[in-house]
Amino acid sequence: MSVGSLYQYYPNRDALLAAVLAKHLEWVAEAVEQACARHRQVPVAEMAAGLVTALVAAKLRDQGASKALYAIAGERGGAQLVARINTRMVAAIAAMLETAPDAHFEAPILTAGISLSAIVGPVRTLLEGNASPTFEAGLEQQTTLLLRAYLQAHGGPAALKA
Repeated sequence: MSVGSLYQYYPNRDALLAAVLAKHLEWVAEAVEQACARHRQVPVAEMAAGLVTALVAAKLRDQGASKALYAIAGERGGAQLVARINTRMVAAIAAMLETAPDAHFEAPILTAGISLSAIVGPVRTLLEGNASPTFEAGLEQQTTLLLRAYLQAHGGPAALKA
């Protein structure tokens, strides 16, 4: 595709970057929604592992692009787009949590929001260049452990026995 063709559809750099950011975030949201659909009706430990694996893989699929998009996400309407996508992912996570056979969540939307933040925080640390190689190597395993413990502790006595 030529530069002229790009400007035919995106009249300026900001519009082009906003479109790239939107496409990236849509892809991440779809990965989370698919993982949540696949992990319904399983113990919370499996939910945690599936969610972390999917979200980390989606965010780190192209680290260079993800780093660049994090740098511009606060601009060009990115904050509103991120908020909309986060709401969508939280809804998918909450719907998954409500099917856990080994736990009951009094406030699944709140639990889902905290869960999403618990995964995104370490990923953001990595993408912002504030992580050691050891941090990067242990990211998925340690984040899964963190989320599993949170969900099991927060899901009630049945989840702790699993």
